[in-house]
Amino acid sequence: MIVANGKPLEEIIAAVKDRQKILVAGCNECVTVCEVGGTKEVGILASALRLHFLNQGIKAEVGETTLQRQCDREYLVQARETVEPYDIVVSIACGVGCQFMAEEFSTQPVVPGVDTMFMGGALERGVWSERCQGCGTCLLAKTGGICPVSRCAKRVLNGPCGGSTKGKCEISKDVDCAWQLIIDRLKALGRLDDYETLMPIKDWSTDRAGGPRKRIKEEVAS
Repeated sequence: MIVANGKPLEEIIAAVKDRQKILVAGCNECVTVCEVGGTKEVGILASALRLHFLNQGIKAEVGETTLQRQCDREYLVQARETVEPYDIVVSIACGVGCQFMAEEFSTQPVVPGVDTMFMGGALERGVWSERCQGCGTCLLAKTGGICPVSRCAKRVLNGPCGGSTKGKCEISKDVDCAWQLIIDRLKALGRLDDYETLMPIKDWSTDRAGGPRKRIKEEVAS
């Protein structure tokens, strides 16, 4: 899932301070799971904005809505009657949802209420860890299901580098060396010989280096 952090309230206030009708728009997908952009968080942010304006003696209306998905135009179209009466939208979906909202409602300012971080999963309640950078060419079959692109600080494809010590990355003693994890995993799978096979130079054109990417379903393309 996509993991995000809520922006500081001061930053959001600065973005909406000159508006009188503000809509806080959440999303029922990834940001709900990581507890920054669902219905509950919409209510918390909207209440905080109302309290701020009340304390400043400013008359402002703060509305609330939560879409099933902000990254799907079908749901954005359904929300048109809810969104259009407002002067500005604070999207607390991920950066994708915020951009789709801005494209659909092109005459209204749409500002982000969260900072989008990474694609990851839950280690435990309230703790998420990065696992994928969407590089476009998955290597997990060769590395025992552990991604060197997302989990190695240097994105080394034939590691470990010279900076790892006792299974930890040189950037922090709290960060596991991705290649030590890969070696241990391959050993547990009885595939340690695979480690001796050098990976070829990666084609980064399938990553962001190739520009904005698009996937077209086969039957749509034909």
